[in-house]
Amino acid sequence: MSTSEEVLAASVLDPAETERLANESVVDTSVFGEDVVARARAIIARYPQPRSSLLPMLHLVQSVQGHVSQAGIAFCAAQLDLTAAEVSAVATFYTMYKRRPCGEHLVSICTNTLCAALGGDEIYRTVREHLGSDGKPLGHEETSGEPGAPGSITLEHAECLAACDLGPVLQVNYEFYDNQTPEKALELVKALQAGERPAPTRGAPLTDFRQAELQLAGFFEGREADLDGPSAAPETLRGASIAADRGWTAPSMPDEAEFPPVPEKK
Repeated sequence: MSTSEEVLAASVLDPAETERLANESVVDTSVFGEDVVARARAIIARYPQPRSSLLPMLHLVQSVQGHVSQAGIAFCAAQLDLTAAEVSAVATFYTMYKRRPCGEHLVSICTNTLCAALGGDEIYRTVREHLGSDGKPLGHEETSGEPGAPGSITLEHAECLAACDLGPVLQVNYEFYDNQTPEKALELVKALQAGERPAPTRGAPLTDFRQAELQLAGFFEGREADLDGPSAAPETLRGASIAADRGWTAPSMPDEAEFPPVPEKK
């Protein structure tokens, strides 16, 4: 029998039992204090429709708990006047929303085609074996250490990090570490476990997973300079540089471009 059916059945028999079951079905969202509520309202104010703010709000609750919990889902639903099912549908669709508590750092290793061919699979295997225990490699989206504790690491293999010109690549809290090898990746992971924060190849200075999630929600809180970090590598710009050196330009769009007819829908 579902919770709603239990409440309905109890309401026929005993008002006190009805109240008890109703209270048990309410999710405690007290972990999200007034400061989080204020940020949630600031996120909502950015959009013409409140429900459009769900994605950054999920990052906001993840910055508090290190994952999207049932409390986080209930909080978002209450703020946006959505059902828990509607919020859950989004939270379970996108892989950036984690359903289990993450470590201090999230390490994402690309194992898609090009990175895999260049050594991504070997990098992932090396890091898994290092972070595992009792002879068992660490699994996908599993955490080495106590989640959230200093030096703890959640590992995942990623299906493309959009940096094929710099592969093999990995990310720590979504910051790039390019042109990796198993040895370089292992050195990086050991440094993270020791409390160090090695500089990414490009992008903002490294922070922890929860702070990165707060930034993804749109709050930088004294880290505005992070936006000034280099975002493009020489390899990425090489084609544009060659074109500039040789005077190559793309043809401009005509002012009166003729577009092909749109097929009639049947």
